Amino acid sequence: MFRRLLPVLAWPLLALVAPAAPAPRPNVLFLAADDLRTDLGAYGHPEARTPHLDALARRGVRFSRAYCQQAVCNPARASVMTGRRPDTLRVWDLRRHFRETLPDVVTLPQHFRNQGYTTVGLGKLFHNESGAKPPFPFSDPPSWSEPPRFADGPHWADWVWPADAAAPRAKGAAVQCLEVPDEAYLDGRIAAAAVTRLRELAARPEPFFLGVGFWKPHLPFNAPRRYWDLYDRARVALPAPAAAPAGAPALAGHPGTELRGYAGIPKDGPLSPELVAELRHGYLACVSFLDAQVGRVLGELERLGLAERTIVVFWSDHGFHLGEHALWGKTSNYELDTRVPLLIAAPGVARAGGAATGLAELLDLYPTLAELCGLPAPVGAEGRSLVAQLRDPAAPGARFAASQHPRPSYGKATEMGRALRDDRHRYVEWRALATGALVARELYDHAADPAETRNLAAEPALAPVVAAFAAELAARAATAP
Repeated sequence: MFRRLLPVLAWPLLALVAPAAPAPRPNVLFLAADDLRTDLGAYGHPEARTPHLDALARRGVRFSRAYCQQAVCNPARASVMTGRRPDTLRVWDLRRHFRETLPDVVTLPQHFRNQGYTTVGLGKLFHNESGAKPPFPFSDPPSWSEPPRFADGPHWADWVWPADAAAPRAKGAAVQCLEVPDEAYLDGRIAAAAVTRLRELAARPEPFFLGVGFWKPHLPFNAPRRYWDLYDRARVALPAPAAAPAGAPALAGHPGTELRGYAGIPKDGPLSPELVAELRHGYLACVSFLDAQVGRVLGELERLGLAERTIVVFWSDHGFHLGEHALWGKTSNYELDTRVPLLIAAPGVARAGGAATGLAELLDLYPTLAELCGLPAPVGAEGRSLVAQLRDPAAPGARFAASQHPRPSYGKATEMGRALRDDRHRYVEWRALATGALVARELYDHAADPAETRNLAAEPALAPVVAAFAAELAARAATAP
Protein backbone atom coordinates (compact mmCIF):
# COMPACT_ATOMS: atom_id res chain seq x y z
CA MET A 1 0.00 0.00 0.00
CA PHE A 2 2.87 2.37 0.77
CA ARG A 3 4.12 2.01 -2.83
CA ARG A 4 0.66 2.81 -4.15
CA LEU A 5 0.63 6.01 -2.05
CA LEU A 6 4.03 7.28 -3.26
CA PRO A 7 2.72 8.96 -6.44
CA VAL A 8 -0.07 10.61 -4.49
CA LEU A 9 2.29 11.87 -1.81
CA ALA A 10 4.75 13.12 -4.42
CA TRP A 11 2.34 15.56 -6.05
CA PRO A 12 2.36 18.08 -3.16
CA LEU A 13 6.14 17.84 -2.97
CA LEU A 14 6.47 18.48 -6.71
CA ALA A 15 4.20 21.46 -6.39
CA LEU A 16 6.51 22.90 -3.76
CA VAL A 17 9.61 22.65 -5.95
CA ALA A 18 8.02 23.42 -9.34
CA PRO A 19 9.60 26.46 -10.99
CA ALA A 20 7.72 29.69 -10.49
CA ALA A 21 6.06 31.29 -13.46
CA PRO A 22 8.40 33.78 -15.16
CA ALA A 23 7.94 37.36 -14.10
CA PRO A 24 5.98 39.41 -16.61
CA ARG A 25 8.16 41.37 -18.97
CA PRO A 26 8.34 45.09 -18.21
CA ASN A 27 6.67 47.71 -20.33
CA VAL A 28 8.70 50.46 -21.99
CA LEU A 29 7.74 54.14 -22.13
CA PHE A 30 10.12 55.70 -24.65
CA LEU A 31 10.00 59.50 -24.44
CA ALA A 32 11.84 61.63 -27.00
CA ALA A 33 12.46 65.36 -27.30
CA ASP A 34 13.67 67.35 -30.30
CA ASP A 35 16.60 69.82 -30.19
CA LEU A 36 16.82 69.64 -26.39
CA ARG A 37 20.27 70.22 -24.97
CA THR A 38 20.95 69.62 -21.27
CA ASP A 39 18.95 72.68 -20.22
CA LEU A 40 17.19 70.87 -17.36
CA GLY A 41 17.25 71.43 -13.63
CA ALA A 42 18.49 67.87 -13.20
CA TYR A 43 21.61 68.78 -15.18
CA GLY A 44 22.28 71.84 -13.07
CA HIS A 45 20.90 74.45 -15.45
CA PRO A 46 20.34 77.56 -13.30
CA GLU A 47 17.26 78.85 -15.13
CA ALA A 48 15.29 75.86 -16.45
CA ARG A 49 11.95 75.11 -14.81
CA THR A 50 11.61 71.36 -15.39
CA PRO A 51 10.08 69.77 -12.27
CA HIS A 52 8.73 66.65 -13.97
CA LEU A 53 11.94 65.67 -15.73
CA ASP A 54 13.88 66.49 -12.56
CA ALA A 55 11.60 64.07 -10.67
CA LEU A 56 12.22 61.40 -13.33
CA ALA A 57 15.97 61.87 -12.84
CA ARG A 58 15.50 61.26 -9.11
CA ARG A 59 13.68 58.01 -9.88
CA GLY A 60 16.38 56.69 -12.18
CA VAL A 61 19.85 57.37 -13.52
CA ARG A 62 20.95 60.59 -15.21
CA PHE A 63 23.65 60.09 -17.80
CA SER A 64 25.87 63.13 -17.48
CA ARG A 65 27.79 62.56 -20.69
CA ALA A 66 25.55 61.04 -23.34
CA TYR A 67 26.07 61.91 -27.00
CA CYS A 68 24.16 61.69 -30.26
CA GLN A 69 25.81 60.31 -33.38
CA GLN A 70 24.95 63.23 -35.66
CA ALA A 71 23.39 66.53 -34.66
CA VAL A 72 20.47 66.69 -37.06
CA CYS A 73 17.12 64.91 -36.86
CA ASN A 74 17.10 62.16 -39.49
CA PRO A 75 20.58 60.65 -38.99
CA ALA A 76 20.36 60.97 -35.21
CA ARG A 77 16.99 59.25 -34.97
CA ALA A 78 17.83 56.58 -37.53
CA SER A 79 20.90 55.76 -35.46
CA VAL A 80 18.92 55.49 -32.22
CA MET A 81 16.16 53.37 -33.73
CA THR A 82 18.46 50.95 -35.56
CA GLY A 83 21.44 50.90 -33.22
CA ARG A 84 23.71 51.69 -36.18
CA ARG A 85 26.04 54.58 -36.83
CA PRO A 86 25.29 57.07 -39.62
CA ASP A 87 28.20 55.75 -41.68
CA THR A 88 26.80 52.21 -41.44
CA LEU A 89 23.34 53.39 -42.45
CA ARG A 90 24.80 55.81 -45.02
CA VAL A 91 22.30 58.35 -43.72
CA TRP A 92 23.79 61.82 -43.21
CA ASP A 93 20.98 64.13 -44.34
CA LEU A 94 17.25 64.78 -43.99
CA ARG A 95 16.19 62.93 -47.13
CA ARG A 96 17.55 59.38 -47.14
CA HIS A 97 15.63 56.66 -45.30
CA PHE A 98 17.69 54.00 -43.57
CA ARG A 99 15.72 51.26 -45.38
CA GLU A 100 17.12 52.47 -48.68
CA THR A 101 20.48 51.05 -47.64
CA LEU A 102 19.42 48.43 -45.05
CA PRO A 103 15.91 47.38 -46.11
CA ASP A 104 15.71 44.41 -43.74
CA VAL A 105 17.10 46.07 -40.63
CA VAL A 106 15.03 45.38 -37.49
CA THR A 107 14.40 48.60 -35.60
CA LEU A 108 14.19 48.94 -31.83
CA PRO A 109 10.37 48.98 -31.65
CA GLN A 110 10.17 46.32 -34.38
CA HIS A 111 12.37 44.04 -32.27
CA PHE A 112 9.95 44.46 -29.38
CA ARG A 113 7.00 43.85 -31.67
CA ASN A 114 8.61 40.64 -32.92
CA GLN A 115 8.93 39.49 -29.29
CA GLY A 116 5.22 39.88 -28.51
CA TYR A 117 5.03 43.50 -27.39
CA THR A 118 2.34 45.87 -28.57
CA THR A 119 4.30 48.76 -30.06
CA VAL A 120 2.65 52.16 -30.38
CA GLY A 121 4.22 55.31 -31.83
CA LEU A 122 2.90 58.80 -31.10
CA GLY A 123 4.67 61.93 -32.29
CA LYS A 124 8.13 62.39 -33.74
CA LEU A 125 10.24 59.28 -33.09
CA PHE A 126 11.74 58.71 -36.49
CA HIS A 127 12.33 61.80 -38.65
CA ASN A 128 9.24 63.78 -39.61
CA GLU A 129 8.75 63.60 -43.36
CA SER A 130 8.65 67.35 -44.01
CA GLY A 131 7.98 67.00 -47.71
CA ALA A 132 10.51 64.28 -48.52
CA LYS A 133 9.06 61.37 -50.50
CA PRO A 134 11.44 58.43 -50.22
CA PRO A 135 10.44 54.88 -51.15
CA PHE A 136 9.73 54.21 -47.46
CA PRO A 137 7.61 56.32 -45.09
CA PHE A 138 9.81 57.95 -42.49
CA SER A 139 7.39 56.87 -39.74
CA ASP A 140 8.37 53.25 -40.59
CA PRO A 141 5.11 51.24 -40.35
CA PRO A 142 6.94 47.88 -39.83
CA SER A 143 8.05 49.15 -36.42
CA TRP A 144 4.54 49.51 -35.04
CA SER A 145 1.56 47.33 -34.17
CA GLU A 146 -0.74 50.07 -35.43
CA PRO A 147 -0.31 53.11 -37.68
CA PRO A 148 1.74 55.79 -35.91
CA ARG A 149 0.15 59.18 -35.23
CA PHE A 150 1.45 62.78 -35.16
CA ALA A 151 4.61 61.59 -36.93
CA ASP A 152 4.82 63.69 -40.09
CA GLY A 153 4.71 67.30 -41.21
CA PRO A 154 6.83 70.46 -40.99
CA HIS A 155 7.61 71.96 -37.59
CA TRP A 156 6.67 75.46 -38.69
CA ALA A 157 3.06 74.36 -39.27
CA ASP A 158 2.65 73.75 -35.50
CA TRP A 159 1.28 77.22 -34.97
CA VAL A 160 -1.92 78.88 -33.85
CA TRP A 161 -3.24 80.29 -37.11
CA PRO A 162 -6.22 82.64 -37.44
CA ALA A 163 -9.44 80.74 -38.05
CA ASP A 164 -9.83 82.26 -41.50
CA ALA A 165 -6.19 81.77 -42.55
CA ALA A 166 -5.35 79.70 -45.58
CA ALA A 167 -3.24 76.58 -45.11
CA PRO A 168 0.33 77.74 -44.43
CA ARG A 169 2.84 77.27 -47.23
CA ALA A 170 5.97 78.62 -45.58
CA LYS A 171 7.55 79.41 -42.23
CA GLY A 172 6.04 82.17 -40.14
CA ALA A 173 7.74 83.92 -37.24
CA ALA A 174 10.27 82.10 -35.07
CA VAL A 175 8.31 82.76 -31.84
CA GLN A 176 4.71 82.83 -30.71
CA CYS A 177 3.36 83.67 -27.25
CA LEU A 178 -0.42 83.41 -26.87
CA GLU A 179 -2.92 82.77 -24.10
CA VAL A 180 -3.94 79.31 -25.34
CA PRO A 181 -4.36 75.85 -23.82
CA ASP A 182 -1.58 73.28 -24.14
CA GLU A 183 -3.48 71.35 -26.78
CA ALA A 184 -3.44 74.35 -29.11
CA TYR A 185 0.00 73.02 -30.04
CA LEU A 186 1.00 69.58 -31.21
CA ASP A 187 2.83 68.45 -28.09
CA GLY A 188 -0.25 69.05 -25.97
CA ARG A 189 -2.28 66.84 -28.30
CA ILE A 190 0.44 64.18 -28.30
CA ALA A 191 0.44 64.10 -24.49
CA ALA A 192 -3.35 63.75 -24.43
CA ALA A 193 -3.19 60.88 -26.92
CA ALA A 194 -0.46 59.19 -24.87
CA VAL A 195 -2.63 59.36 -21.74
CA THR A 196 -5.50 57.75 -23.63
CA ARG A 197 -3.33 54.99 -25.07
CA LEU A 198 -1.80 54.24 -21.67
CA ARG A 199 -5.29 53.61 -20.28
CA GLU A 200 -6.06 51.27 -23.15
CA LEU A 201 -2.73 49.46 -23.00
CA ALA A 202 -3.04 48.96 -19.24
CA ALA A 203 -6.11 46.80 -19.83
CA ARG A 204 -4.31 44.42 -22.21
CA PRO A 205 -2.39 41.31 -21.08
CA GLU A 206 0.68 41.72 -23.29
CA PRO A 207 3.48 44.17 -22.44
CA PHE A 208 3.75 47.39 -24.40
CA PHE A 209 6.39 49.62 -25.94
CA LEU A 210 4.89 53.11 -26.11
CA GLY A 211 7.00 55.65 -27.97
CA VAL A 212 6.03 59.28 -27.38
CA GLY A 213 8.02 61.77 -29.46
CA PHE A 214 7.53 65.41 -28.50
CA TRP A 215 8.32 68.07 -31.11
CA LYS A 216 9.65 70.69 -28.70
CA PRO A 217 11.79 72.63 -28.06
CA HIS A 218 12.44 72.61 -31.83
CA LEU A 219 11.78 75.87 -33.70
CA PRO A 220 9.45 77.70 -33.86
CA PHE A 221 9.65 78.65 -30.21
CA ASN A 222 5.92 78.68 -29.54
CA ALA A 223 4.43 77.74 -26.21
CA PRO A 224 1.38 78.91 -24.26
CA ARG A 225 1.97 82.18 -22.43
CA ARG A 226 2.06 80.62 -18.97
CA TYR A 227 5.35 78.91 -19.86
CA TRP A 228 6.86 82.18 -21.07
CA ASP A 229 5.76 83.71 -17.78
CA LEU A 230 7.97 81.30 -15.84
CA TYR A 231 10.97 83.37 -16.95
CA ASP A 232 12.00 87.01 -16.71
CA ARG A 233 13.54 87.92 -20.06
CA ALA A 234 15.74 90.54 -18.47
CA ARG A 235 17.39 87.81 -16.42
CA VAL A 236 17.77 85.16 -19.14
CA ALA A 237 21.47 84.54 -19.63
CA LEU A 238 23.13 85.70 -22.84
CA PRO A 239 25.15 83.32 -25.03
CA ALA A 240 28.53 82.39 -23.59
CA PRO A 241 30.88 82.02 -25.30
CA ALA A 242 29.43 84.29 -27.96
CA ALA A 243 32.33 83.96 -30.41
CA ALA A 244 33.63 81.01 -32.41
CA PRO A 245 36.54 79.17 -30.76
CA ALA A 246 39.92 80.79 -31.32
CA GLY A 247 41.77 78.90 -34.02
CA ALA A 248 38.74 76.89 -35.16
CA PRO A 249 38.45 76.24 -38.91
CA ALA A 250 35.66 78.12 -40.67
CA LEU A 251 33.90 74.95 -41.75
CA ALA A 252 33.36 73.98 -38.09
CA GLY A 253 30.64 76.62 -38.03
CA HIS A 254 27.61 77.13 -40.25
CA PRO A 255 25.33 80.00 -41.35
CA GLY A 256 22.28 79.04 -39.23
CA THR A 257 20.18 78.14 -42.28
CA GLU A 258 17.33 76.67 -40.24
CA LEU A 259 16.66 79.75 -38.09
CA ARG A 260 17.22 82.25 -40.91
CA GLY A 261 14.33 80.78 -42.86
CA TYR A 262 11.81 82.16 -40.32
CA ALA A 263 10.14 85.53 -40.72
CA GLY A 264 11.73 88.36 -38.80
CA ILE A 265 15.20 86.77 -38.72
CA PRO A 266 18.03 88.49 -40.67
CA LYS A 267 19.15 86.43 -43.64
CA ASP A 268 22.76 86.96 -42.64
CA GLY A 269 24.82 88.84 -40.10
CA PRO A 270 24.42 89.09 -36.32
CA LEU A 271 21.09 89.15 -34.50
CA SER A 272 20.13 92.15 -32.39
CA PRO A 273 20.48 91.79 -28.60
CA GLU A 274 16.69 92.07 -28.28
CA LEU A 275 16.13 89.22 -30.76
CA VAL A 276 18.77 87.07 -29.05
CA ALA A 277 17.02 87.57 -25.71
CA GLU A 278 13.59 86.78 -27.21
CA LEU A 279 14.82 83.58 -28.83
CA ARG A 280 16.58 82.34 -25.72
CA HIS A 281 13.48 83.17 -23.66
CA GLY A 282 11.32 81.28 -26.15
CA TYR A 283 13.57 78.22 -26.03
CA LEU A 284 13.27 78.03 -22.24
CA ALA A 285 9.49 78.46 -22.48
CA CYS A 286 9.35 75.51 -24.88
CA VAL A 287 11.52 73.42 -22.57
CA SER A 288 9.07 74.02 -19.73
CA PHE A 289 6.12 73.32 -22.05
CA LEU A 290 7.75 70.02 -23.00
CA ASP A 291 8.37 69.22 -19.33
CA ALA A 292 4.69 69.75 -18.53
CA GLN A 293 3.64 67.31 -21.28
CA VAL A 294 6.09 64.70 -20.02
CA GLY A 295 4.59 65.24 -16.57
CA ARG A 296 1.08 64.51 -17.87
CA VAL A 297 2.21 61.18 -19.30
CA LEU A 298 4.26 60.16 -16.27
CA GLY A 299 1.43 61.15 -13.96
CA GLU A 300 -0.96 58.85 -15.81
CA LEU A 301 1.57 56.02 -15.70
CA GLU A 302 1.67 56.42 -11.92
CA ARG A 303 -2.11 56.72 -11.57
CA LEU A 304 -2.62 53.49 -13.49
CA GLY A 305 -0.24 51.59 -11.21
CA LEU A 306 2.17 50.90 -14.06
CA ALA A 307 5.23 52.80 -12.85
CA GLU A 308 6.82 49.87 -11.01
CA ARG A 309 6.69 47.60 -14.03
CA THR A 310 7.54 50.11 -16.74
CA ILE A 311 11.00 51.18 -17.89
CA VAL A 312 10.99 54.90 -18.69
CA VAL A 313 13.57 56.37 -21.04
CA PHE A 314 13.84 60.06 -21.85
CA TRP A 315 16.26 61.27 -24.53
CA SER A 316 16.80 64.07 -27.04
CA ASP A 317 17.95 63.51 -30.59
CA HIS A 318 20.72 66.17 -30.31
CA GLY A 319 21.52 69.51 -28.73
CA PHE A 320 21.27 73.06 -30.04
CA HIS A 321 23.17 76.35 -30.15
CA LEU A 322 21.44 79.52 -28.99
CA GLY A 323 24.05 82.03 -30.08
CA GLU A 324 27.01 80.32 -28.43
CA HIS A 325 30.03 80.10 -30.74
CA ALA A 326 28.13 82.60 -32.95
CA LEU A 327 25.88 79.68 -33.99
CA TRP A 328 22.11 79.15 -34.07
CA GLY A 329 20.66 75.66 -34.45
CA LYS A 330 22.32 72.26 -34.58
CA THR A 331 24.53 70.65 -37.30
CA SER A 332 27.92 71.09 -35.64
CA ASN A 333 30.37 68.77 -33.90
CA TYR A 334 30.64 70.93 -30.79
CA GLU A 335 29.65 69.75 -27.32
CA LEU A 336 26.48 71.88 -27.24
CA ASP A 337 25.11 70.10 -30.30
CA THR A 338 26.23 66.54 -29.62
CA ARG A 339 25.70 66.21 -25.85
CA VAL A 340 22.14 65.28 -24.92
CA PRO A 341 20.03 64.58 -21.84
CA LEU A 342 19.46 60.88 -21.16
CA LEU A 343 17.38 59.65 -18.22
CA ILE A 344 16.54 55.99 -17.58
CA ALA A 345 14.29 54.77 -14.77
CA ALA A 346 14.30 50.96 -14.67
CA PRO A 347 12.59 49.73 -11.48
CA GLY A 348 14.62 47.08 -9.70
CA VAL A 349 17.72 47.80 -11.80
CA ALA A 350 18.55 51.50 -12.02
CA ARG A 351 19.93 53.12 -8.89
CA ALA A 352 17.48 55.88 -8.04
CA GLY A 353 19.04 59.31 -8.19
CA GLY A 354 22.27 58.03 -9.70
CA ALA A 355 24.45 60.14 -11.97
CA ALA A 356 26.40 58.08 -14.49
CA THR A 357 29.51 60.01 -15.45
CA GLY A 358 30.89 57.49 -17.95
CA LEU A 359 30.49 58.19 -21.65
CA ALA A 360 27.36 56.88 -23.37
CA GLU A 361 26.00 57.07 -26.90
CA LEU A 362 22.36 57.19 -27.96
CA LEU A 363 22.77 54.07 -30.09
CA ASP A 364 23.36 52.25 -26.77
CA LEU A 365 19.63 52.45 -26.04
CA TYR A 366 18.72 49.54 -28.32
CA PRO A 367 20.90 46.86 -26.65
CA THR A 368 20.17 48.36 -23.21
CA LEU A 369 16.39 48.00 -23.53
CA ALA A 370 16.69 44.54 -25.03
CA GLU A 371 18.74 43.39 -22.03
CA LEU A 372 16.48 45.06 -19.46
CA CYS A 373 13.43 43.33 -20.94
CA GLY A 374 15.05 39.92 -21.38
CA LEU A 375 14.87 40.04 -25.17
CA PRO A 376 17.47 38.55 -27.51
CA ALA A 377 20.39 40.88 -28.18
CA PRO A 378 19.78 42.82 -31.41
CA VAL A 379 21.72 41.49 -34.37
CA GLY A 380 24.10 44.01 -35.92
CA ALA A 381 23.61 46.77 -33.35
CA GLU A 382 26.78 48.80 -32.81
CA GLY A 383 26.04 50.19 -29.34
CA ARG A 384 26.80 48.72 -25.94
CA SER A 385 24.40 47.98 -23.12
CA LEU A 386 24.23 50.58 -20.35
CA VAL A 387 22.81 48.16 -17.77
CA ALA A 388 26.08 48.04 -15.81
CA GLN A 389 25.97 51.84 -15.46
CA LEU A 390 22.33 51.70 -14.41
CA ARG A 391 23.18 49.28 -11.61
CA ASP A 392 26.32 51.18 -10.63
CA PRO A 393 26.52 54.74 -11.98
CA ALA A 394 30.23 54.78 -11.14
CA ALA A 395 30.87 51.93 -13.58
CA PRO A 396 33.08 52.91 -16.52
CA GLY A 397 31.46 54.02 -19.72
CA ALA A 398 32.73 53.79 -23.27
CA ARG A 399 36.29 54.89 -24.14
CA PHE A 400 34.93 57.25 -26.77
CA ALA A 401 31.66 58.78 -27.91
CA ALA A 402 31.63 59.37 -31.67
CA SER A 403 29.74 62.02 -33.61
CA GLN A 404 29.98 63.40 -37.11
CA HIS A 405 28.56 66.04 -39.42
CA PRO A 406 29.06 66.96 -43.09
CA ARG A 407 29.71 70.30 -44.69
CA PRO A 408 27.75 71.99 -45.95
CA SER A 409 25.19 71.14 -43.29
CA TYR A 410 22.38 70.82 -45.84
CA GLY A 411 22.73 69.86 -49.48
CA LYS A 412 25.47 67.91 -51.27
CA ALA A 413 28.32 67.36 -48.83
CA THR A 414 31.96 67.89 -49.77
CA GLU A 415 33.62 67.42 -46.35
CA MET A 416 32.87 65.30 -43.30
CA GLY A 417 33.88 66.15 -39.77
CA ARG A 418 34.25 63.16 -37.46
CA ALA A 419 34.49 63.79 -33.72
CA LEU A 420 35.64 61.65 -30.81
CA ARG A 421 34.95 62.60 -27.21
CA ASP A 422 36.89 60.91 -24.43
CA ASP A 423 36.95 61.64 -20.70
CA ARG A 424 38.88 64.87 -21.23
CA HIS A 425 39.07 65.95 -24.86
CA ARG A 426 37.00 66.50 -27.96
CA TYR A 427 38.84 65.84 -31.20
CA VAL A 428 37.42 66.63 -34.66
CA GLU A 429 38.98 65.66 -37.95
CA TRP A 430 37.68 67.22 -41.18
CA ARG A 431 38.36 65.37 -44.45
CA ALA A 432 37.35 65.85 -48.08
CA LEU A 433 34.79 63.21 -49.03
CA ALA A 434 36.07 62.86 -52.59
CA THR A 435 39.72 62.22 -51.74
CA GLY A 436 39.94 61.58 -48.01
CA ALA A 437 42.47 64.40 -47.72
CA LEU A 438 42.79 66.03 -44.30
CA VAL A 439 41.29 69.53 -44.33
CA ALA A 440 41.43 70.62 -40.67
CA ARG A 441 41.67 69.43 -37.08
CA GLU A 442 40.20 70.58 -33.79
CA LEU A 443 41.08 69.65 -30.21
CA TYR A 444 39.39 70.99 -27.08
CA ASP A 445 40.45 70.32 -23.51
CA HIS A 446 37.31 70.03 -21.38
CA ALA A 447 39.25 69.93 -18.14
CA ALA A 448 40.60 73.43 -18.72
CA ASP A 449 38.09 74.80 -21.26
CA PRO A 450 34.64 73.19 -20.97
CA ALA A 451 33.06 75.88 -23.16
CA GLU A 452 35.37 74.98 -26.06
CA THR A 453 36.76 78.46 -26.62
CA ARG A 454 40.20 77.53 -28.02
CA ASN A 455 41.25 74.97 -30.62
CA LEU A 456 44.46 73.32 -29.38
CA ALA A 457 45.10 70.97 -32.29
CA ALA A 458 48.21 72.83 -33.40
CA GLU A 459 49.80 72.97 -29.93
CA PRO A 460 53.13 71.08 -30.08
CA ALA A 461 52.78 69.81 -26.52
CA LEU A 462 49.50 68.10 -27.46
CA ALA A 463 50.81 66.38 -30.59
CA PRO A 464 50.70 62.95 -28.86
CA VAL A 465 47.05 63.49 -27.94
CA VAL A 466 46.20 64.45 -31.53
CA ALA A 467 48.13 61.45 -32.85
CA ALA A 468 46.27 59.05 -30.53
CA PHE A 469 42.88 60.39 -31.61
CA ALA A 470 43.87 60.30 -35.28
CA ALA A 471 44.97 56.66 -34.92
CA GLU A 472 41.64 55.76 -33.34
CA LEU A 473 39.70 57.38 -36.18
CA ALA A 474 41.90 55.60 -38.74
CA ALA A 475 41.28 52.26 -37.04
CA ARG A 476 37.55 52.86 -37.06
CA ALA A 477 37.62 53.78 -40.75
CA ALA A 478 39.55 50.59 -41.55
CA THR A 479 36.85 48.43 -39.96
CA ALA A 480 33.81 50.42 -41.14
CA PRO A 481 31.15 48.49 -43.12
